[in-house]
Parts: sequence; C-alpha cells; structure tokens
Amino acid sequence: MHPSTWLKATPAGLYVEPGGFHIDPTRAVSRALVTHGHGDHARPGNENVLATKGTLEIMRARFAGRAGGTLQEARYGEKIEIGGVSVEFAPAGHVLGSAQIRLTYKGARAVVSGDYKRAADPTCPPFEPMACDVFVTEATFALPVFRHPPAKAEIARLLASVALYPERCHLVGAYSLGKCQRVIAEIRAAGYAAPIYLHGAHETLCAVYVAQGVDLGELRPAAGAISAQLRGAIVLYPPFGATDAWLRRMPDPVMAGASGWYRVKQRAKAAGLELALVISDHADWDELLATLADVAAPEVWVTHGREDALVHEAKKRGFDAKALHLVGFEDEGS
Repeated sequence: MHPSTWLKATPAGLYVEPGGFHIDPTRAVSRALVTHGHGDHARPGNENVLATKGTLEIMRARFAGRAGGTLQEARYGEKIEIGGVSVEFAPAGHVLGSAQIRLTYKGARAVVSGDYKRAADPTCPPFEPMACDVFVTEATFALPVFRHPPAKAEIARLLASVALYPERCHLVGAYSLGKCQRVIAEIRAAGYAAPIYLHGAHETLCAVYVAQGVDLGELRPAAGAISAQLRGAIVLYPPFGATDAWLRRMPDPVMAGASGWYRVKQRAKAAGLELALVISDHADWDELLATLADVAAPEVWVTHGREDALVHEAKKRGFDAKALHLVGFEDEGS
C-alpha cells in the first residue's frame, strides 16, 4: 500500500492511520512519536510518547510532569511494532536524541526526517540515510543563498575576537537546545579550556547534555560572576530571553550570535551583532539536495520551511515531489 493511503497530513500533524499515532503532533494526542526535543516538535500533554532517550530526557527537563502520561524509549535501529506498522528510529544529526523515523506498512516504507543536518556535530551522532519509498523532509534553509560555512571556521573567528579583545566579554546568542551545546563543544574542540559562562536559561539543558555523556568542559552561571571574571570570557545567552538589566552586567560586551540565518547580512544587522557566526543545526541547500540523492526515494514530501523551492528543484532532478504545508513548525532560533 502506498504511504499516501495511510500517512496523512492533518491539523494535528502527520498521522499514521493503521498505527493510530501522530509524529511530532502540534497538539496533545493519545499517542505521539517525537523526532526531537525542540518545542515545535515536542509538546507537552500527550498520553503516550515514543522517542529516543535523549529526547525523553529533554522533554522531562522542559515539561516535568507534563512530558507525557507514558514515556517509552526507542533505541536507534530498534524495530517496534505499532498496529501493524514497523517503526524504526535512526540518527538525524540535529540535536541530542534527534531521530528520523522509518515507517514500514504492508511492504511500503516512508521516512519522516524531522529536522536534520549533515555537518559533523560533536554533541550528537550523524545523520544516517535510510532507504524508503517516500522521504518526508524539512526545508528550513531550502534556498540557494543558504550555504553554511564549516562550524570550525566560525568558531575560529570567535576565538580570534576573544584574543583580540581580552578586556571585553563576548556575548554569544544561541538557542537553548542544541545550538548552545554545539557552540560550546566546538569551542572546546578548538582548544579553548577556560570556563564558559551561561545565562540561567541555558543551564538546565546543558546539564541534560552532560548527563548524557556530552563533555562541555567547565561551565559557570553568569548570574553569580563578578565583572572581573567576565572580562575576556565567553558568555552564552538566549538571544530573545535576556533582560536589559542582565545584559548591562556584562563588561563592554562584543555582541555575537550563532544562526544559519546570519548568512543573510541584513538579519545580523537587524540583530545588532558585532560578530555574526553562521552556525546552523539544519541542513543547508546543498545538504538538502545531497540528502535527496543519498536517500534515493522516488517520492519526496516537504513538510515545512521553504517548501516550494525544494519541491521545484527536486522535480527538476527527477523526483516526484510535493509540499505538505504543515503548520506549527518554526524557523531556527524562533
């Protein structure tokens, strides 16, 4: 049976009819399979949740008792049967615990990618292409302008600025889940061993990463630090979550930020950044197209992002492609 007969786009998200479950539902449902812990994919209040251990720990940290009535762990590569549908999770390379989900029903296979990237990330296992008949993909950065530079090169720019301005604090705006921890891990991989300071909004999820075996080095709360400690230091904070009073405590800050959107210079200028780091946890244009080739599914469904551009290019390359126009999913850093 073709996946279009049993995998449906509904107001609550993708619904697998024979299994009676949703994938990344946009509202609370009876059974949810969750690809990763970002708030536009993992929501509270579901009666039953199936996700990887990393994602479940993130949901517990964010939602506490509302993470789900029953939480079931799915291991990468494990096949789980739900209502005649075989379900298999595989790494997506997006954030800790992120997964693609392959669905097999009556001989037909569909892979729902969730969010993913192809670039190396020291905080999570890399994306693994999965054979299927229909590949359901995101399209956050599906425009040719979005070609992300290597993260190592962007971190080198940050550390060069730290060396150039030893009397100034470097404030790096980064999303609390995934981007923050990746930036820290990349800084450590570049040889920076000094303490890194965190806004309070980052502390809980960094602790989840550390508990899951991700080495982030010495982290300290920025709230308890005096001005002399913060001079020459790197401080990570949520770009939309820091108060003016908190920011004023930082000594002569270099305002920096990490996002794939900073490939567009107007975005960095609008954010008032002195140092814009083009670091993304999503696949860029070239990586999206390479993934279509690697997966080699004859049919491609595009869930959210720049759907029309990716559908157009996929069709040019011989794929049968369409946009699902799912709502409720945000852009990176929103």
